[in-house]
Amino acid sequence: MRFSLFLHMERWDDTVSPEQSFENLTELTLMAEAGGFSTVWIGEHHSMEYTVSPSPMPQLAYLAARTSKIRLGAGTIIAPFWNPIRAAGEAALLDVISGGRAEIGIARGAYQFEFDRLTGGMPAADGGQHLREIVPAVRKLWEGDYAHDGEVWKFPTSTSVPKPVQQHPPIWVAARSPESHDFAVANGCHVMVTPLMKGDEEVEDLMSKYETAIAAHPEIERRPDIMVLRHTYVHSPENPEGWKIGAAGINRFYRTFDAWFGNKTTPVNGFLEPSPEEKFAGRPEFELESLHRTAMIGTPDEVIERLRRYEELGVTEFSFWSDNSLSHDEKKRSLQLFIEHVVPAFTE
Repeated sequence: MRFSLFLHMERWDDTVSPEQSFENLTELTLMAEAGGFSTVWIGEHHSMEYTVSPSPMPQLAYLAARTSKIRLGAGTIIAPFWNPIRAAGEAALLDVISGGRAEIGIARGAYQFEFDRLTGGMPAADGGQHLREIVPAVRKLWEGDYAHDGEVWKFPTSTSVPKPVQQHPPIWVAARSPESHDFAVANGCHVMVTPLMKGDEEVEDLMSKYETAIAAHPEIERRPDIMVLRHTYVHSPENPEGWKIGAAGINRFYRTFDAWFGNKTTPVNGFLEPSPEEKFAGRPEFELESLHRTAMIGTPDEVIERLRRYEELGVTEFSFWSDNSLSHDEKKRSLQLFIEHVVPAFTE
């Protein structure tokens, strides 16, 4: 099982400038590369200061010049916000700039807030057709001339310019339902999953859906990879109460996620306060003790033990999700402990 880093520029108020936020992202990426991580992933979000990323492509292009080995993943672009020609061309350009290190993750989208502003209010749940159409279209455009006549997009003969260094940069599909797992496997894509605030039983369920999809498609020559994305915080065993720092930060992150996902309040200049604690009085998954069990929080030995189970289940990539509302220094300490103590347990 390999490891990757998933992150965004995080701004919770005006005390950290956008420039500093990007420097922080860059420093964590360089740490991950030096620590043997396979990939850095950056997603796509709009008008949200707590996950700053109107496009992962320029950020990854910059990181391509600052790194030499780590792969560069768009994780994920939101299918309804892209035209296939643009997606193919920008991903291919990233592949050229990076010398063949590009990976492209694609999702249907989740925040209705974004759909209200980028697609004229289309229901976020309707993004599945865009996902199903864009994946094969992007591949065809990478291969050469291609005309498309679909339900969502129609365009005359076109092609990806430039062409990628890799014949087909790996495509990953964000999956949750059995249908999305099946689509990914049937189309030769790798699979990205996140259990969010659920425990490891959710990881087992997602792995079951993945295995079912593979069994349904014996024609697929290469078994696709599956990545589990999990909020991760590692603390020193010398501080037995250190887990509370990570749990509190992740609690704040998810309460903020709840506020944006609920789409009930108009943000102010890109900022939105977390939903108040009292809203979750009947929601035990938001309690710190619950997050200690569900998020990947613990000492190095505790994290290793849980990741061994993931490895046994067949997870091929574990992505260290660093977005957690904590300070940059706190993130660095956690990532360094993971690099020094957890990674060697899986590479020696």
